[in-house]
Amino acid sequence: MEDTVTQHIQWDELQAHIKNEELEAFRKEFLDMHPYDQAMFFLEQEAESRLRIYTYLSPEETADFMENIELEDIESFFTEMDPRFAAMVISEMATDDAVDILNELEKDVVVSFLTIMDEKAADEIKELLHYEEKTAGSIMTTEFVAIYKTDTVKETMQLLKAEAPEAETIYYLYVLDADKRLVGVTSLRDLIISEDDVRIADVMSEKIVSVSVAKDQEEVAQMIRDYDFLALPVVDFQNHLLGIITVDDILDVMEEEASDDYSKLAGVSDMDRPKDSAFISAKKRLPWLVILLFLGMLTASLIGQFEKTLNQVAALALFIPLIAGMAGNTGTQSLAVAVRGIATGDYGKQGKMKLILREAGTGLITGTVCGILITIIIFLWRGEFFLGLLVGLSIMATLIVATIAGSFVPILMDKLGIDPAVASGPFITTINDIISILIYFGLATAFMNFLIQSS
Repeated sequence: MEDTVTQHIQWDELQAHIKNEELEAFRKEFLDMHPYDQAMFFLEQEAESRLRIYTYLSPEETADFMENIELEDIESFFTEMDPRFAAMVISEMATDDAVDILNELEKDVVVSFLTIMDEKAADEIKELLHYEEKTAGSIMTTEFVAIYKTDTVKETMQLLKAEAPEAETIYYLYVLDADKRLVGVTSLRDLIISEDDVRIADVMSEKIVSVSVAKDQEEVAQMIRDYDFLALPVVDFQNHLLGIITVDDILDVMEEEASDDYSKLAGVSDMDRPKDSAFISAKKRLPWLVILLFLGMLTASLIGQFEKTLNQVAALALFIPLIAGMAGNTGTQSLAVAVRGIATGDYGKQGKMKLILREAGTGLITGTVCGILITIIIFLWRGEFFLGLLVGLSIMATLIVATIAGSFVPILMDKLGIDPAVASGPFITTINDIISILIYFGLATAFMNFLIQSS
């Protein structure tokens, strides 16, 4: 609480400096803040104040806090800047961050910025821009220190002093041969404890874990998580070192992938953002809702097929929401387990089959327990044992089928190369509604005579 109050006091002072055009006072207080706090303050400002901030700071100082702003919010800021200033800000950023930002902008704006900015920075950015989105190539940085196995420790330390300020990380050093192929890796610690005249070939490790430039970013994130790396080298098909992916980039990937999967599970084409208008939010949600609308009509038409059954035993209608709801909820639970397992790579080919069998067993146990409970409840409530038994058997069958469907559908989609999160909660719920209705009214129709006699 105290920290929050202190922050607001500081922000009020900064805003007063902006309003009163006190450039030096603003710079002193603003630049003493952490770049993340600078970004949070910047996001709270109106357009007029932001434009003044740009004039108070250098491109390098602006780049420091811009790297802490979410990508979905960044486009409006760069388009409101003076184009030359915006281009210089981008050129001061880490190459991978600059590429991420440019991917959010219109193509004509990107071309304009690349034309204006420093030629060396533009060339580095262009190298990464042509890689497909969400691949290792699109998130890697080319700002790394590469050394040769014939170098000595002393030569390498001198190189580090010269290149470290521009490098993304220096804790890992990647070793190349004469053909610039990746042949080893060493750490800063290894260099510090080694004698000056020792060759890098004698201190490096040849056990290298690298990723292809075309590898999916989600798989890269899993590798960094599994190996506990701070960085991972990216190579081409001939094992030439192209760049590195650092753990801070992977944290962004994990957040992006989690948001993407969550939005799909919720039946939304893209996650809503706080600044989205009602029209944009509706546009994102409508595709799935329209699909589900037609699937819902299919459910209604199925119920219509059993109109004769309903007319004979009207009490059957009471339990339609119960059975459909139980099937939908159970299927969504199973879906969540399956999608998470596939996304984290916890299941291999054998593991996926075990998952389906486990979910089938879970459905059998939960279905049996719920079926027995509802049979007893209906008998005590309405005094109709056979009606209770029918509903109980229907729930048991639908829960078994729903859990199997909830795990099998995303695994099938993954096998077909489709994102398993597309098997969203609403989709599985609607499919299970249809299955549960067929089971419920199918059993009711088959045993209609018993129902009529017992009612």
